[in-house]
Amino acid sequence: MSTRGGVLHAPAETVRAENPQPPSARLPLVVHVLALGTFLMGTTEFVVAGLLPEIAGDLQVSVARTGLLITVFAVGMIVGAPLMAMLTLRLPTRLTLMLALGVFALGHVVVAVGSNFVLLLAARFLTAIATGAFWAVANVAATRAAGPAAGARALGLVGAGAMLANVVGVPLGAFAGQLMGWRGPFWALAALAAAAVPLIARTVPQGGPAQQAGTIRAELTALRSGRLWLVLAACATTTGGVLAAYSYIAPLLTDRAGLAAGLVPLVLVGFGLGALVGSLVGGRLGDRRPHTVTVVAAAGAMLLLLAIVLSADSAPATIVLVTLLGFFGLGANPVLMALAVRYAGQAPTLASALTVSAFNLGTAIGSGSPASPWRAPAPPAPPWSAPPSPP
Repeated sequence: MSTRGGVLHAPAETVRAENPQPPSARLPLVVHVLALGTFLMGTTEFVVAGLLPEIAGDLQVSVARTGLLITVFAVGMIVGAPLMAMLTLRLPTRLTLMLALGVFALGHVVVAVGSNFVLLLAARFLTAIATGAFWAVANVAATRAAGPAAGARALGLVGAGAMLANVVGVPLGAFAGQLMGWRGPFWALAALAAAAVPLIARTVPQGGPAQQAGTIRAELTALRSGRLWLVLAACATTTGGVLAAYSYIAPLLTDRAGLAAGLVPLVLVGFGLGALVGSLVGGRLGDRRPHTVTVVAAAGAMLLLLAIVLSADSAPATIVLVTLLGFFGLGANPVLMALAVRYAGQAPTLASALTVSAFNLGTAIGSGSPASPWRAPAPPAPPWSAPPSPP
């Protein structure tokens, strides 16, 4: 099965019987480097969730409208991931990843210096396109590097980079935004992305067009598997629903649960820890029992979302439920991605990109609601005033 600069192996069950690989074998270094890249991507996607009041006050827009910065990012990934996967199909993997990081850094600089809300939306959209390209290519590169017997585990580690963003990146961004202003986290992300470019150049194997056996037509023709589209539907409905709720976690905690605004980053850490552990556990179990993992994770996420609605007035209960939501809601991600790549046959790159699009479709629908589901939008605060205290 051809892909960028190499060959994506046959389904895991077939090859494992012929060429078993010890479960304890270490994953290649390149998988860890790609996980560092997804850490930046995961941080930028949801750092806005912890900075909504600060951004809204500075730009003099409502909190609900500021949430469009999350929505437009999700839309950019929906469109950008499959589009860029096709446009860069014949580019070397290393070059594609480096270009994506460069555009990612540029988009964050524009956000950090911009004061016009429309300009910020455009910059977020551009950043999302670069993020989608990086993520889709990184998934395929990690699967290829790890081999068929550890594909889901490799994707679990790459996905854990994004989950780690919820433990470290997003809470630190929210905390730094409260202390230094909301623009600081975007400057930091731009600098880190620029620093990651030479790291990618040193560790990702060079692949050229001569090694490309796949074509755009072959990728599109191979997308006829009904099981692939069922996996994509699962990506959109399960993970999308969880991340849609997470987009408005700050107003939920402060306005309904009565939690102090300064404690919101700690709850974000809890969600991120749950997601990080869930991604690693799901990746390990997914190579052996992929369908069991996806069903249990989806059922658990559904029950937890219902419990959050019923107990939103209790801060302790909400904090515990949000942490568990991270574990169950995002734990099946690496398994779903591995299944999509497997069922796509000759279209691994496009299938990987479509999982990114599917994950963000649900996020865009949920975070794009006309108003926060937890309160009516407050009038915009002037830029010189302090953020309003929770009621």
